[in-house]
Amino acid sequence: MEPIDSALLDRFAEIVGVNHALRSPSDIEPFVMEPRGLWSGVTPLVLRPADVDEVSRILRLATETGTPIVPQGGNTGLVGGQMPDRSGREIVLSLSRLNRIREIDVLSNTITTEAGVVLETLQRQADAADRLFPLSLGAQGSCQIGGNLSSNAGGTGVLAYGNARELCLGVEVVLPTGEVLDDLRKLKKDNTGYDLKNLFIGAEGTLGVITAAVLKLFPKPKGKEVAWIGVESPAAALNLFSLASDRAGSGLTAFELMADIAVEFSVRHIPGNVRPLEGWPWYVLMEISSGRSSDDARDLIEHVLSEGFEAGLAGDAVIAANLAQASAFWRLRESLSESQKPEGASIKHDISVPVAAIPDFIAEAGKAVASVSAAARVVCFGHMGDGNLHYNVSQPVGVEPESFLKLYKPMNKAVHDVVRAHNGSISAEHGIGRLKRDELLATAPAIGIDLMRRVKAAFDPAGIMNPGKVI
Repeated sequence: MEPIDSALLDRFAEIVGVNHALRSPSDIEPFVMEPRGLWSGVTPLVLRPADVDEVSRILRLATETGTPIVPQGGNTGLVGGQMPDRSGREIVLSLSRLNRIREIDVLSNTITTEAGVVLETLQRQADAADRLFPLSLGAQGSCQIGGNLSSNAGGTGVLAYGNARELCLGVEVVLPTGEVLDDLRKLKKDNTGYDLKNLFIGAEGTLGVITAAVLKLFPKPKGKEVAWIGVESPAAALNLFSLASDRAGSGLTAFELMADIAVEFSVRHIPGNVRPLEGWPWYVLMEISSGRSSDDARDLIEHVLSEGFEAGLAGDAVIAANLAQASAFWRLRESLSESQKPEGASIKHDISVPVAAIPDFIAEAGKAVASVSAAARVVCFGHMGDGNLHYNVSQPVGVEPESFLKLYKPMNKAVHDVVRAHNGSISAEHGIGRLKRDELLATAPAIGIDLMRRVKAAFDPAGIMNPGKVI
């Protein structure tokens, strides 16, 4: 394919100014490599607009000239949705300079933020206003709100607060034509026609560019307790979850399941991580919060654990003695994915099944994995409370990574066949991007794919928005 004409690149650069139009390979490099190293892209230009008007002018010019645009936030995505292809004809649009928090409204419990605000920054600003923004991810120190919304991010707070879509009340979106949809409303009830914002949330930048959003805030819990629990099996963990849900209700704010091997990897490879407990095949990280007091949260978690012991569901447990120990428990949980890297190649699955089906899924998926690679190591962990598991498969000890990665497609098929047998999803919180596009097209209902294509054609008839992703 012919490269983009330099005169056209100059026109794009003029919109943002020379200092924010990156052209040198060293400046571009951070924008064309993604965290897992599965894809690398090529682009002649990275544009870093300062405001909505500049985004609008960029997309208008892109539509007029048929120039593909790849929106990018913090570049933490795991399915390649933020990467340009290798043609050198796609321009990267970085939202990182749209980084203002426009308003915190404590009476309405909302925060209006631009897309380039880093998630952890937003959490801290909410905290300073004595409010909680509950979206919490391992990449929260670098991921950005626009990317969180575009991928409908999940994380550890979904059980109590919902995913990114459920935390969003309104959006500001620039369409491929350059038109701006200003729907930054704070309304919790609004039945005036189609809910347009939800077309853009989770669309991975294929329909338009989210430039700002109104997000929900919550009162900060007055008390919070965290326990690390050893259990014999996923079935025991499921019954413990049911017990905790009954007793704590909405106060159950996290319930994370972890296989022992995942914990072992994290302790082995992440400095400072230590095991809270030894000798159990599975572990649960449970968090209970109270809007009344720390004593109330403590009484509730002790009551749940006491009943869990009596019922034979919990084998052993440690309640965090202080904030530092609670943070250490969470740090151990959040580092599980990172700690797989030193063990060699891994084939990862971000899946969801009905919560009640988790034990059966884990048992059946284990057999499916063994049928592809008998010595592969299953590293399973995730958000048991909402049915989302990171079902990762690490290479056998002593095997060359390249050899194991040749099994990527048959391993994916084996695991995803079990997911579909339980009416689950092959993408729970990471999105489709490039990684799962072909499988989505091959396995989703034909009418569903057709409707998505109609939506895409209606919003982006020129096909400039993040081509080759999702659909």
